[in-house]
Amino acid sequence: MTLAPSLIHLDALAAGKSGTVVHIAPGNAQDTEDGADLARRLMELGFVPGEKIRMLKRGMPGGEPLAIRVGNSTFALRRFEAALISVQPE
Repeated sequence: MTLAPSLIHLDALAAGKSGTVVHIAPGNAQDTEDGADLARRLMELGFVPGEKIRMLKRGMPGGEPLAIRVGNSTFALRRFEAALISVQPE
C-alpha cells in the first residue's frame, strides 16, 4: 500500500527544507488586499504550481518574516502570505 505524501502550508516548512508548490489559495477578503489580488501577486513572484522552493530562514522574534528562495530569487513573506501556499515537502 502506498501512502500519498501529505501537503503542508509553506509557513509550516522547517528552515533549510525544500518543497514543491502545489496550490495557491485565495487570501482572506477582510485583509488589506483583495484575496484574489494577493494570490495573483504571489504567483507573479514565482510561487506557481510545480515550482521548487526552499525555506531559508525565519526572522526573530516571532518567526517573521520568512525568507523563501524561488528559483534564483529570494523573497520575504509574512506568515499569513506563506499560509496560502500549499507545498509538497521533499
